[in-house]
Amino acid sequence: MLIDNHNRTINYLRLAVTDRCNLRCNYCMPSEGIDFVKNDKLFTIDELCRLSDILISQGIDKIRITGGEPFVRKDLMVLLRYLSGLEGLRDISVTTNATLIGPYIDELKALGIKNINVSLDAIDKSTFERITGRDQYDVVHNNLIRLISEGFNVRINFIALEGQNTQDILPVLELARHYDVSVRYLEEMPFNGGSKFFRSIAWDYKRILGHIREVYPDYYPLESPATSTSINYKIPGFKGTFGVIPSFSRTFCGSCNRLRISATGDVITCLYAKASTNLRDIMRGTNAKEKIKEEIVRAVGNRSKTGFEAQEKYENVFSNSMTSIGG
Repeated sequence: MLIDNHNRTINYLRLAVTDRCNLRCNYCMPSEGIDFVKNDKLFTIDELCRLSDILISQGIDKIRITGGEPFVRKDLMVLLRYLSGLEGLRDISVTTNATLIGPYIDELKALGIKNINVSLDAIDKSTFERITGRDQYDVVHNNLIRLISEGFNVRINFIALEGQNTQDILPVLELARHYDVSVRYLEEMPFNGGSKFFRSIAWDYKRILGHIREVYPDYYPLESPATSTSINYKIPGFKGTFGVIPSFSRTFCGSCNRLRISATGDVITCLYAKASTNLRDIMRGTNAKEKIKEEIVRAVGNRSKTGFEAQEKYENVFSNSMTSIGG
């Protein structure tokens, strides 16, 4: 079991499989794009399988596959098939933009991988295309509805972007009226490859809730796990739920149970911290299993208590784009 230096149990791994993405969301990477790493700098699928084995042996029982866009990797299903057969792993989930998931939906269901987070920052087509820089709205919408219809546990992640999509906050909530989904509103964060910085935001979680309350004043809170990043609510008569994730305000830090490993092997103990070590070369050396275990224990034992504390320790913490650190 992994216990950090603040007595928090770490059992949840966000594992990035690529830094590449087929969308160009303006809050995620600079408008000029980024230099994606060469394939030989990424973990191979075999290495990701071995790494997962090691982390599970240390107490990780929940793995979320992230990117970039995970399904950009054409061999992703090899990893997911492997993970689905591992004892001790109770939850496998995927975060995706839903552009490429279509051909894999049936197999995902057969493997029992049913927790899917879909990044969807607009329900209006023109707004979607303006934010993402791509003409993929119809594909995303069709795959989203198919995931819902096939019985997946779908959570829609909507980042509230001042001047871009806040007019869609209430329209996207209509999905929860008609479908058993969770629409989750995230505060914007200043990660954009160093091209975006801000000390405050116009749409924090309190304003988002206030905006929803103007139309649905009778929503009520739901009980959430102590480690949940979202504060969840129900509107009477709605099939689904909604939540807010205070990703900028960072109210959830005290119960953080998460560890991130990037596609290139960086171990990141907090979004607001720099990588504490890199595992790629260790994985490709001798006695890799024990050395990786030692590095993980060391990283977990030196975590900041909060994101604010982490940010104070590191300069240029926002210099990476979100796509390079696992979303």
